[in-house]
Amino acid sequence: MPSMAAAGFIGIPILLSQFSTSSAQGGGGGNPTSIVVAFSVVGSVVGLLTLIAIAIFSYKFAKKLVPDVVRKWRNTSTPAPAEIRGVDAPKMEIILRGIAEESPIRFTAQQLNAFTNNYSTRLGSGGFGDVYKGQFPNGLKIAVKVLKKNSNKKAENQFMAEIETIGRTRHRNLLRLYGFCYDESMSALVLEFMENGSLDRFLYGKIKNELDWEKLLEIAIGTGRGIAYLHEECERKIIHYDIKPGNILLDENFSPKIGDFGLANLCNKDNTHDSLTEYRGTPGYSAPELLRFNFPVTYKCDVYSFGMVLFEMVGRRKNAAVSPLGSIDWFPIQVWERFEKGELVNMSSDYDVEEDGERKMRVERMCAVALWCVQDSPEDRPPMSAVVRMLEGSVEIMPPPKPFQYMFPILTDSSAVTVAMDSEQMSFGSTSSNSNSKGTLPIWYKAASRT
Repeated sequence: MPSMAAAGFIGIPILLSQFSTSSAQGGGGGNPTSIVVAFSVVGSVVGLLTLIAIAIFSYKFAKKLVPDVVRKWRNTSTPAPAEIRGVDAPKMEIILRGIAEESPIRFTAQQLNAFTNNYSTRLGSGGFGDVYKGQFPNGLKIAVKVLKKNSNKKAENQFMAEIETIGRTRHRNLLRLYGFCYDESMSALVLEFMENGSLDRFLYGKIKNELDWEKLLEIAIGTGRGIAYLHEECERKIIHYDIKPGNILLDENFSPKIGDFGLANLCNKDNTHDSLTEYRGTPGYSAPELLRFNFPVTYKCDVYSFGMVLFEMVGRRKNAAVSPLGSIDWFPIQVWERFEKGELVNMSSDYDVEEDGERKMRVERMCAVALWCVQDSPEDRPPMSAVVRMLEGSVEIMPPPKPFQYMFPILTDSSAVTVAMDSEQMSFGSTSSNSNSKGTLPIWYKAASRT
């Protein structure tokens, strides 16, 4: 087609010369009517060839814009594995096209059974159900989260809340929803598969030292950005209620994505509080206000939980442990005690940070941010957007006040910390001693001085 357009443009001068020659042979300067007709024909040809050239250019340009994953889905010649051949090609084409367009797809129970090879590989389980590994016919890996069925309306509402939330929420640090299934037999979510699982695998146990310190800080910052998006940038404010290492998932490049955020209650932006009628979250990460019956809860409960995660990232261990003598070994208290003595650098035992000034500064920064996040009063905790700036090092972090004044560990036979609360000691809504009386600057940080 390009050669035809080029030939047309080359033929235009020839056509004009023919008209000019015939006019000269006729004498008298030629027939004006013939000249008008000639130029009309030439103009039409030029216009037609121009349209053809534009069409060719547009086709090639549009072809380059088609995402590689869409072309791969449409042009794949790989036969579907035997366990998922039950989905016919035209229907699968529609499904994959919908996913490429970021529209959650409704699957049947039979399709999910085929995608997961009859749920043969379980990735994990949680309070709301089990997660299984699967794949589409084109080889794209997925995670299918099968929710526990319940006879009451609560289970249905939780499921529909997650569909509504995840389906409309897009951020690089939030887990993506491909589709869902909901019928009389089951309810499930079809999510993107995360190659490296959850963060807790890399904080405890045999592979806890696999991630270097710089990568851990990147994970902390990415997680903070995801939470900040939920709190401050979504059309509807989203409180997660259960920030913990098990809900921070890592892709093949160890980039973090937050999962299970769709199980949270949704609040209008104008409604900054959500009254809870029952306990939520995971013990050890939950904010103190969540332990009080029907107490007004803000998005600052996620900030507290994130601070607890930061402590575990610094220590590469669970925050609460039981010593051989039966006493409670609580890591956040150790961080505060070291902070008071100016010995925060010793909190990271996995690295020789004494000789690395930059790494030492990052360890101290993460500890200081964690101490700010776990302040007793929600009002004293920074918003997640401020937490991210503090972790990035773009601001100077102010010294945090002493946290955990409302709680104390009790000797127990279990590995969990028993928390005692005194309502008289909890002064929610108050401001810390570092508050600025004029309210012109944040109490958590100040702009870094320029040198």
